[in-house]
Amino acid sequence: MNLRKRIIFELERLRRKNLQQLHPLQQLFWESTLRCNVHCLHCGSDCSSSEVTPDMPAEDFLRVIDQSITPYVDPHKVLIIISGGEPLMRKDLADVGMALKQRGYPWGMVTNGLALTEKRFKELLAAGLRSIAISFDGLELDHNWLRQHPLAFEGATRAIKLAAQYGVQEFRSLEVQENTSEPLNRGEASPEQPKRLVWDVVTCVNQRTINQLDEMQQYLWSIGVRNWRLITIDPMGRAAENEELILTDEQFQYLMEFIVSERQAGRHVSYSCEGFLGDYEGKVRDYLYQCAAGVSVASILIDGSISACTSVRGKYYQGNIYKDSFWRVWEEEFKPYRDRRWMREMEPCKDCKAFEFCEGNGMHLRREDGSLMLCHLQRLGQKK
Repeated sequence: MNLRKRIIFELERLRRKNLQQLHPLQQLFWESTLRCNVHCLHCGSDCSSSEVTPDMPAEDFLRVIDQSITPYVDPHKVLIIISGGEPLMRKDLADVGMALKQRGYPWGMVTNGLALTEKRFKELLAAGLRSIAISFDGLELDHNWLRQHPLAFEGATRAIKLAAQYGVQEFRSLEVQENTSEPLNRGEASPEQPKRLVWDVVTCVNQRTINQLDEMQQYLWSIGVRNWRLITIDPMGRAAENEELILTDEQFQYLMEFIVSERQAGRHVSYSCEGFLGDYEGKVRDYLYQCAAGVSVASILIDGSISACTSVRGKYYQGNIYKDSFWRVWEEEFKPYRDRRWMREMEPCKDCKAFEFCEGNGMHLRREDGSLMLCHLQRLGQKK
């Protein structure tokens, strides 16, 4: 690492430490439903199309907003992301959105687009929808295979065209991981939330699509996309049962090179928020790596659990809205997120020279026993 880059990383480390101490709540995920209209092979959630797990009542969520969040924040500076499952499965989505809008909160959602008609899209816009991430995981055959639905590609394409018609694509990070899920302004982005609909397209790259990225880019640009975020699938949830979904180390390196090439060509393609990328930092994202989970990002899960990202393991839940004050938990708990030195006690972090910049990778990649599922530096052959 050259001196200039080390200075940049050190300044980022100091900024991150300050943010961990201040821990301003800037994004809140609401896992509003586990119902879904597709059956994705890579889903990290416990999604189902059945009514086995009921949706969280909107009044329960809004009660937390009114009693445990609004008294302590400026609503205009907290972006609420409604996730699932598929949030469009909720018939009251526009009503919830309007309630948030009336309280001053900008809100967004992550969707597969299958249930997004023009009529419903306009209803959501009128209810204050300000950000949307649309999942698009390949050309028709491969997208429908991954989503396990014959009309998934058609739905995603329709949603993208609607977003292109009614929204804008601002080239500042809207980091959203679906069911890992995040639109996130990198955890500490500008507190000024967009007044218009800001959107991007999110692609979960797998072994079947890694060699189709050029074709996918051409298709997406032809239907109006100018902001494309690429995500790699982690070995969790259903994906743990299918090796075809997980890129090899060589394919992962190819993905990094593809993103670098696209950005050099002037196209806004980026890698997702997870993972410290060593030499690729500053080349494949608009910002340097930071896991914002529990630092500026929190979530309320379907059963009321208070967590950070919606895909973090249960061991790291910090409380429950049905018995704890959300704000007390946010202020007094989340210690494993804000001081990550405990990760250094385990491999592969134990003797890693990059730990001070990486801090053990994303919290969603930590198993129940604290061990790390994967190390991005190792995948790139850069760990020392």
